[in-house]
Amino acid sequence: MILAIIYLIIGLVVLIAGAEALVRGASSVSKRAGIQPIVIGLTIVAFGTSAPELIVNLISAFKGTTDIAVGNIIGSNIANILLILGVSTLIVDLKVRRNTTWKEIPFAILAVVALFVLASDKLFDRNWENVLTRIDGLVLLGFFAVFMYYAFDMFRRKNVEEPAEEIKTYSTPIAFLLILGGLLFLFFGGQLLVSQAIILAKLAGLSEILIGLTIVAVGTSLPEMATSVIAALKGESDIAIGNVVGSNIFNIFYILGVTCVIKPIPIGDAAYIDILFCLAVTLILFAAMFIGKKHMLQRWQGGAFIFLYIIYILYLIQRG
Repeated sequence: MILAIIYLIIGLVVLIAGAEALVRGASSVSKRAGIQPIVIGLTIVAFGTSAPELIVNLISAFKGTTDIAVGNIIGSNIANILLILGVSTLIVDLKVRRNTTWKEIPFAILAVVALFVLASDKLFDRNWENVLTRIDGLVLLGFFAVFMYYAFDMFRRKNVEEPAEEIKTYSTPIAFLLILGGLLFLFFGGQLLVSQAIILAKLAGLSEILIGLTIVAVGTSLPEMATSVIAALKGESDIAIGNVVGSNIFNIFYILGVTCVIKPIPIGDAAYIDILFCLAVTLILFAAMFIGKKHMLQRWQGGAFIFLYIIYILYLIQRG
């Protein structure tokens, strides 16, 4: 079991290193092509930080371990809000833009509501099984296209500031080497992570959904964790919270959408409960905007988020 854990951690490290290399290489190529930094941020960087979840989901779907795929997405979204925002808010109170409060967080709520409705086949006929079909995947991707239109329209209207951090450029051969290396690292890191997660689940007698919701979910959320914590330390609240909200939207509309189109995903009763909890957590985030100081996440709220996450993990362990 110890060896499986070590290999799993190695898989996580390789996966995250691959995402970082891919983002650096693609961003360099895009900047040399004259693409504006904010557009790079909304596309390449956003896709890059979501690459670990995407690769893990695709490999899980092809291996037939769809519980890990579902657990990875739902667990990542829950961890993003309760753990990552909780830790970031403990560092400093996060001021939230009105646009984020009234448009982007509601979009994240819509994502979970859409997932809940599409996964609720039994509500319409008890003889049906809860399955995310290829049609459901196309519906999710349709929502994702709407979100991307909103993101670019927001930039066109000058509602988004250019990122303060300068995008580093590399020579063309090095940039393409970073892209190729990043893709290879993502593939092999994802393969190693998923295979060891399956082995670990069997050895410990744990369900795949539990492994997906905890170890895999938190591991693939490490890029978001690093981004939000560093942003909080720099006092860049918009990036800290926008990174989390954007990631949650990407995870459901884009990653789960792509996964379902490739292979339908059955939703077990346990995963169904986790989707409901994810919806509750997202609604709590929205409500937090109006509790205490308006449009601000305060330290006591961050502490409450982390406490709620600990309770949830204990529940998962008890559930097995």
